[in-house]
Amino acid sequence: MKVGQAQLPEGWEIKKLGEVCDLIGGGTPSKKNLKFYEGDIFWATVRDMKSEIISDTEFKITEEAVKKSSTNIIPKGNVIIATRVGLGKVCLIEKDTAINQDLRGIVPKKSKQLDNGFLFQWIKSISHLIVEEGTGATVQGVKLPFIKDLPIPIPPLPEQQRIVSILDEAFAAIAKAKANAEQNLKNAKELFESYLQGVFEKLFEERETKRISDVAKVIGGYSFKSGDFKKEGKYQVIRMGNVRPGIIRENESPVFIDELEEKALSKALLIPKDVIITQTGTKNKRDYGFTVIIERENYLLNQRIAAIRFKKEYLPKFFLYFSWTNIFKDQYFANETGTVGQGNVGIGAITDSQVPNIPFKEQQTIVHQLDALRDETQKLEAIYQKKLDDLEELKKSILQKAFAGELKTERGVEV
Repeated sequence: MKVGQAQLPEGWEIKKLGEVCDLIGGGTPSKKNLKFYEGDIFWATVRDMKSEIISDTEFKITEEAVKKSSTNIIPKGNVIIATRVGLGKVCLIEKDTAINQDLRGIVPKKSKQLDNGFLFQWIKSISHLIVEEGTGATVQGVKLPFIKDLPIPIPPLPEQQRIVSILDEAFAAIAKAKANAEQNLKNAKELFESYLQGVFEKLFEERETKRISDVAKVIGGYSFKSGDFKKEGKYQVIRMGNVRPGIIRENESPVFIDELEEKALSKALLIPKDVIITQTGTKNKRDYGFTVIIERENYLLNQRIAAIRFKKEYLPKFFLYFSWTNIFKDQYFANETGTVGQGNVGIGAITDSQVPNIPFKEQQTIVHQLDALRDETQKLEAIYQKKLDDLEELKKSILQKAFAGELKTERGVEV
């Protein structure tokens, strides 16, 4: 029997998932009845699917809540998947667990036909197909018939258990290798950040400072009408989503303006060596204040982003590096205003911020040193990130072989 072009081993069968498993839906007990949520029965939502095994849930419900709602209790050891919110997530449950309407329990109809560990690993291997099938403008979801019709390869039960054993051992080795690579990646990033902080802390302790307004002109973003934006044009409008530390993300929802009045153009047109900084984000989270140097022409500055245009005696990249330190961020966010959800920093917080006041040549020396270290750490980061990507590909390859009947290794995996 074949799956695609692969010939399955003797004794394997292909079944539709709905033929061999019951797909059990869930529901949400009324939130108006607080007593429903004072029980000891696990009730899972997609927020509980943080790891591959659910051993606890955010909410516990009562037996009455189960009876008076459309939820169901999935027996422990079984698989649950997200078919709406969190589409494609899959977990095993450690205890009997009720589920909400965004999840489905997948319970083998005959316990001796399907090993739950095998079922779990197989669903992980095809979760991308579930995600690709998702439809919906706001929340992506898949319909039950699609899930039921998924073809699952089923070898004899001893072979399922052998495959699960090999996968468990292989994935444990991969997880260990990933942890090492992630730590190395973190160390590489922290090496540069630590050196950067140290350089500017010393400057602030030992040298004079000036306000940004003494060394640069600060320009506010222009309030364009969204109706004037086009998919193509001479000028790209740089908006909040296009800016990340040190990076202009040109392909992030790009918008353009083809023509602009001279007066507006003079206010909004960025020039190379301008440093721009985002002024709006989530209050108390410091998820804005991102800075980047403009390196080419034909960018327009949108509202809630400011441009800092430095005088000749102050090196823009010197400030760029400084803007990534806690010394600058503490000054910047000390002036944060706004509601609980949204934080804003005004132009005054930029113009009044203190910056190191050192000779131009010394600025150049420090920038060259920081550039060299950043280049080296970015090379290391690229190496470790590739290692992580390769490990993910290895997992996919092992899963693909497992469910095509090609997993011959008895023990161990080289990572």
